[in-house]
Amino acid sequence: MVQSTLAKLLLAPVSLLYGAGVGFRNWAYRRGIMRGISFSVPVISVGNLSVGGAGKTPHIEYLIRRLDPYLNLATLSRGYRRKTRGFMVVRPDMTVEEVGDEPLQYARKFPDVLVTVAEERAFAIPEIVGRRPDIQLVLLDDAFQHRAVKPGLNILLTQYELPFTRDYLLPSGRLREWRSGYERADIIVVSKCPPDLDRAAADALVAEIDPLPHQRVFFSYYAYAAPYYLLDHRYRLRMEEGIDVLLISAIANTDYLLRHLRAAARTVYSLEYADHHYFSGTDMDNLQRRFAELGGKHRAIITTEKDATRLLAFRDFIEAERLPVFVLPVEVRFHFGEGEAFDGMVRDYLLDFRA
Repeated sequence: MVQSTLAKLLLAPVSLLYGAGVGFRNWAYRRGIMRGISFSVPVISVGNLSVGGAGKTPHIEYLIRRLDPYLNLATLSRGYRRKTRGFMVVRPDMTVEEVGDEPLQYARKFPDVLVTVAEERAFAIPEIVGRRPDIQLVLLDDAFQHRAVKPGLNILLTQYELPFTRDYLLPSGRLREWRSGYERADIIVVSKCPPDLDRAAADALVAEIDPLPHQRVFFSYYAYAAPYYLLDHRYRLRMEEGIDVLLISAIANTDYLLRHLRAAARTVYSLEYADHHYFSGTDMDNLQRRFAELGGKHRAIITTEKDATRLLAFRDFIEAERLPVFVLPVEVRFHFGEGEAFDGMVRDYLLDFRA
């Protein structure tokens, strides 16, 4: 704790310089010196004030599941850490290196959705509409700070355990911009809440966030399903009492996931890498060695859906070594029966939209 506080104090001058830069940019947008572009197609943005770990991907998937049966959807992501540039339509047979892990996950899970990547969203949205004039909604992934596009509905995520109200600017904290940026949001979702969150704790956090009159705060959590075998989704793993689990992951924060696994397994060991890490042959050798060390009869390797897109590059190795790698699927749920109210705000925006 002392070291953490000291580090924040030492990095505070750098944070102030960083804050001055992003503050000036936001001021330019507020004054109209710089302007975001609106489009003739509805645009919903899902993002956060901090770097990584708030659960943007599961919340984008929540919207896809709710809206795909009724609308022609497109998603637009930057394609973080991909090794290509420019606008691309993502196909399920592409690689993480080409399009990034999250867009590839969308493309493989939702074949009816037009999944795209581009660095410049303001140029990409006209490209989407030009290629597919039937598109009725564009979902922007991680675009809260991408102010060149003015979304019609701005959804801001913040983690329950570290809400933006208690965070600091980079690099002493994890905020990409000043806390006041939350004022641009239409909906605020406190994500990764405990499954048993009580109303009093939620109300206290709402008071801390202090939403503006036009804003509404929701609380979401993850519902995990039975893990499926990486190489054949028909096979499911029963998380029975007594199972030993080795988790391999490269996501921003594993705390929430580890709590779930520890509640379901006898022992949980974790191999953790930096967010969006490209797994290597050395990593696979280490995975095999660590799995062999578990020693029990009832054991399995578990990974996330996002990590699975990168692990599939080692399909032959996993199959040859007969490694039981299972993928843990997750879906977003809302507390206090407020999923319908959240859906209603999205529906109202779409019904009221005028080009």
